[in-house]
Amino acid sequence: MEAFAERGYHATTTRDIAGRAGMSPAALYIHYKTKEELLHRISRIGHQKALEILQTASRREGTARERLADAVGSFVRWHAGGRTTARVVQYELDSLGPDARAEILALRRQCDAEVRGIIEDGVAAGEFDVLDVKGTTLAVLSLCIDVARWFNVDGPWTPDEVGTLYADLVLRMVGEK
Repeated sequence: MEAFAERGYHATTTRDIAGRAGMSPAALYIHYKTKEELLHRISRIGHQKALEILQTASRREGTARERLADAVGSFVRWHAGGRTTARVVQYELDSLGPDARAEILALRRQCDAEVRGIIEDGVAAGEFDVLDVKGTTLAVLSLCIDVARWFNVDGPWTPDEVGTLYADLVLRMVGEK
């Protein structure tokens, strides 16, 4: 993951990966037939974790406001706390072949549906003032995902602080009443 995050999928060689794992390039092929298969596995595990985070928040008891704040805060904390993994998971999608890409896109659509459902619930309950639920959902997810690009563990904020900040920003975005 570190090699993919630092250099990108295409610039990372199997020798880079094997060296970081303390094995020979030939030993890597015992576990994964191709470099793409490894990327696919990382991406699937990461997207399943992201979906689990969003489903947990979406399905909890509470108002749409509480559930959206929880979803955003948890999703941002995951992207900040595991930024190396999150960067690979979120930004290397185009490196996957058609079948693997389709599987990951299906997981992304499920993530989108969880957040969209919370926003729709908030609009229906009169908690949120949103004219374009689909566009707002895209903006919320983009905001959260981008944390993996810029977050620095040695920077001024902790993952919890960024999660709290972003939850507040998103509640303002949806016109919390």
